[in-house]
Amino acid sequence: MEAAQGIKAIVYTSETGHTKQYAHLFAQQTGLPAYDLKTAKGALPQHCQVIYMGWLMAGSVKGYKEAASCFAVKALCGVGMARTGSQDEDIRRNNNVPEGTPVFSLQGGFQLEKLHGMYKMMMKVMKATAGKGLANKQNRTPEEDDMLDLLQNGGNRVNAENLAALQEWYENYCR
Repeated sequence: MEAAQGIKAIVYTSETGHTKQYAHLFAQQTGLPAYDLKTAKGALPQHCQVIYMGWLMAGSVKGYKEAASCFAVKALCGVGMARTGSQDEDIRRNNNVPEGTPVFSLQGGFQLEKLHGMYKMMMKVMKATAGKGLANKQNRTPEEDDMLDLLQNGGNRVNAENLAALQEWYENYCR
């Protein structure tokens, strides 16, 4: 994996607040500043090295393409409902992330009331269909039980432990 020294900031896009929480948690761990994408575009030099965090929607990391056009994204984090680490390769493939760029998937949560517009409508449909399918499934895995709980009750799964792989990469390759 290519060393990514010289990272200047964490840049993020957040819809319901989970990605923002991770950006600020990681900022505390590393001392890097954290900026939402809009602010970062005015505060940081173009093409400076950043870690980008965005929320996941249908496998796409929101804001990644825009961030990659403005900054040198040295690591990509996608925040969604699934277990931390379970979607890394899907995120790489779905977002055309270059092979040398590390990808991390982080479990955020689900809060339907914080979504807006078409995203809220799409997630209502997913909640109804996927939730019903999981509820009716025999012998669910612990991950499926957690997903069902999120769909039925909402929740926030953000925690510092979920950042362990990103922290390890940062310590090994960035310092």
